[in-house]
Amino acid sequence: MNRATDRIKTRRKFLQMLGSSPLLASPGFLARSFRNVLAAGEVTERKFLGWLDSFQQSEEAISSPDQAFGVMDFESAARKTLPPAHFGYLATGVDDDGTVRANREGYARLQIRARRLVDVENIDMSVSLCGTKCHTPIVLSPVSAQKAFHPEGEVAVARAARAEGHLVMLSTVATASIEDVTAARGSPVWQQLYATNVWEVGRALVKRAEAAGSPAIVLTVDLQEGSNRETLFRAERVDNRECSACHQSAYTGFARGRIRGGSGGFAQYAARKPMFDGLDLSKVTAVHPPNLNWDFVKRLRDTVTVKLLLKGIVTREDAQLAVKHGVDGLMVSNHGGRSEETLRPTIESLTEVIEGVAGRIPVIVDGGIRRGTDIFKALALGASAVGIGRPYAWGLAAFGQSGVEAVLEILRREFRTIMRQAGTISVDKITRDYIVGRSS
Repeated sequence: MNRATDRIKTRRKFLQMLGSSPLLASPGFLARSFRNVLAAGEVTERKFLGWLDSFQQSEEAISSPDQAFGVMDFESAARKTLPPAHFGYLATGVDDDGTVRANREGYARLQIRARRLVDVENIDMSVSLCGTKCHTPIVLSPVSAQKAFHPEGEVAVARAARAEGHLVMLSTVATASIEDVTAARGSPVWQQLYATNVWEVGRALVKRAEAAGSPAIVLTVDLQEGSNRETLFRAERVDNRECSACHQSAYTGFARGRIRGGSGGFAQYAARKPMFDGLDLSKVTAVHPPNLNWDFVKRLRDTVTVKLLLKGIVTREDAQLAVKHGVDGLMVSNHGGRSEETLRPTIESLTEVIEGVAGRIPVIVDGGIRRGTDIFKALALGASAVGIGRPYAWGLAAFGQSGVEAVLEILRREFRTIMRQAGTISVDKITRDYIVGRSS
């Protein structure tokens, strides 16, 4: 093979491997390591493979939480710490991960109008959500299986959230019980709900959460058919650890939305999920069944004695139906780009959902929030609060509780800064007047 042909094939391989990599979602990756390897001149296969081998051990990754300048610094630290399949689970979107990127890019299309000569010495970041008082509008969205990122998992996250009064939403498929998380948090947490295809199982999950003091149930409605998480599946393929119980059979079936037979099926998967302890799971075939509809919401509304929210609403029409069915709040969410490849960022869905509810119920938005300015923009468009998922999971993976605390502190600091710079002394002062779309 001559040198020119070899170079073409090597570069083709380079682009193919890069195109399937979850690392593309990281701006730091593009700005630093990728640019550096391209600037080095001729890209030989040996050079490229050596770069890939050294990237995970890059000295650019922070080694302690206090070294972080922004929350994105924790992504590279988590990538360095986690096994490939675990990081792939955290990084993955759907298909080509386009909606993951769109969630982030949506915020760049908004500008902040800053007012001057306002006394901003005292800043109040507190909000009230469905009767829950919160010190800040930063909510910890449900992230499943957190012990896959750190041995203390959800308990470490709850302890980190406790200090500054952050609201915590616990996943149905968490790896710590709601009772243990509530104890670590020092106050009740909201319970996210995957209803399954068996009513009795979903009802039992609700009643356990209510008994644990949870003031709100958050039904996820955006995963009826699962999702094609290619980045996760590629990461599983290259993970050479003996971990089939985690990354095959029931686990993969769950990621794709339906539970397949073999290797214990859903019962084996649920054995590692405390919320399912003691339940008859013999008839469970779907965690998020495709026949979920508004009749189910009505039935659930009649059953839930606390607040009921829907997570995954992204249109005006569905927001109006939610209000009609008596729900107490909404989360504008596409599962961080993990539920469908619509390529529509949640920040752009937020406006029409706000119009649909017409001020009758609170609306939370998550997906793509990485800066205090993102929080400000979402609140200015009408959100009552914002949710974060990946950022605190990166902190957890890299440094445990202290990593989560650092992520939250950075976001609080940045949000407080932009509130001062814009001339808003409390969250209720942050209105649409402070936002304008980019002209190009």
